[in-house]
Amino acid sequence: MMQSRARLLVVSPHLDDAVLSCGLLLAANPSAIVCTVFTAPPPENMSTDWDRQSGFTDAFEAMQTRKQEDIRALQKLGAQPVHLSFCDAQYLLTPSPDDLTGALRRTLNEHSPENVFFPLGIFHSDHTLVSDACLALIDVMPDTAFHAYEDVPYRQRQEAVSERIEELTKRGYALSPTTDVSAPVNAFSAHEQIKREAIAAYASQLRAFGPQGQSSLYSTEKYWRLQRASS
Repeated sequence: MMQSRARLLVVSPHLDDAVLSCGLLLAANPSAIVCTVFTAPPPENMSTDWDRQSGFTDAFEAMQTRKQEDIRALQKLGAQPVHLSFCDAQYLLTPSPDDLTGALRRTLNEHSPENVFFPLGIFHSDHTLVSDACLALIDVMPDTAFHAYEDVPYRQRQEAVSERIEELTKRGYALSPTTDVSAPVNAFSAHEQIKREAIAAYASQLRAFGPQGQSSLYSTEKYWRLQRASS
């Protein structure tokens, strides 16, 4: 069983994904690293639908505030933030797969985690890009255990998880459900409360999700161990 002392790093596409999908895992593993990929504003300011729904007038304001929200959320979980300087898809400046894979490899080498958790890669192009970049590291980091987490809230989409697993299986990866990475049963209630407090720190994103979207954020966390399938 994975112990809380294990060096653990969670790769988060956006400034909230790790907490939404892995908040209980993070609460059970103090001092974990959360590496968020898309945290940079665009070179020239702009205003997007999502940022306006979040209550921001422009991208510069959005990214500055969202990073502050992320720091507060991770403080509640005892986790350490690492913010990479890539722009998410809404800012029309998506990094190349090679650039992203290289940056993630440097981050993992710097922190030497025993276990890495990354998005399964459902629906959102940023999530799929990050997932594929992490998959590329499995072969070159054999001493690190890689796990995928089911992306909240996108895993609510019908058959999205099974379709992605089928795709990865065809690409030569073996996925096995992981059931022993969260908190002991007697600590679940306390960790659930901490996770809810951490999610609440993302006030702008909760505003954009709206009441209906928020209802899907508090679902059971699910993880998969990923390895190269035996030939």
